[in-house]
Order: sequence, then structure tokens, then C-alpha cells
Amino acid sequence: QVQLVESGGGLVQAGDSLRLSCAASGHTFSSYAMGWFRQAPGKERELIGATTRSGGSTYYPDSVKGRFTISRDNGKNTVDLQMNSLKPEDTAIYTCAADPILHNIVVLTPRYRGQGTQVTVSS
Repeated sequence: QVQLVESGGGLVQAGDSLRLSCAASGHTFSSYAMGWFRQAPGKERELIGATTRSGGSTYYPDSVKGRFTISRDNGKNTVDLQMNSLKPEDTAIYTCAADPILHNIVVLTPRYRGQGTQVTVSS
């Protein structure tokens, strides 16, 4: 069983930065691709960043490319999401995800997900 616990969410103003962190336990962290999703009320879940097992490759959708950066530390079993130039439309619950296969994260069907952390961006 894999446990994923997110932290770092909160209320910020438009233009601010925020860094989310996901701590993983219960598995060999480096065996899993990792990603971050978000879901706003009334909207579909959206992948906002994914990284390979080594962290050598990353993926971002156009909606956050250039503003968000995903990074992982296989020594600390963590994956972070640095969010810059936040906008009100970034308001959502942000969830960490893990799967041995990167494709499963990209298509929003990861084997494991955390409980999520709320990010609210005020204008």
C-alpha cells in the first residue's frame, strides 16, 4: 500500500507563489512515476504536472506551462509542485498521484492518490 500526503496549500493572492509538497511512504519511491492533479468545483480533473521515475523528464499542460514546476527527491521520497504567478483560475484541490507507469498518470488513472490540499487564489 502506498500512502501519499500533500501539504502546502492555502490562501494566496493573484500573482503570488506557492509550493506544494507530497510525501510518499510504503513503497520504493523511485519505482513510481509521480504527478499532480487538480480539480475545481464543477470542473473536470486536470493533470498539471508529471515526472518520470528518475525525474529526468517532466510533462505540463499548456495551462500551467512556464508557471508550474514539478520536481522530485528520490532520497527524501517527496515530489513538489512550485507554482508561480498564480491566478484565480488556479483555485482547486491539488492531489498527488503515483503509478509505476507514467501513462496512467497522464490519462488520469493513477494507482494511488493522496487526499488533496486546497489552493485558493484571490483576486
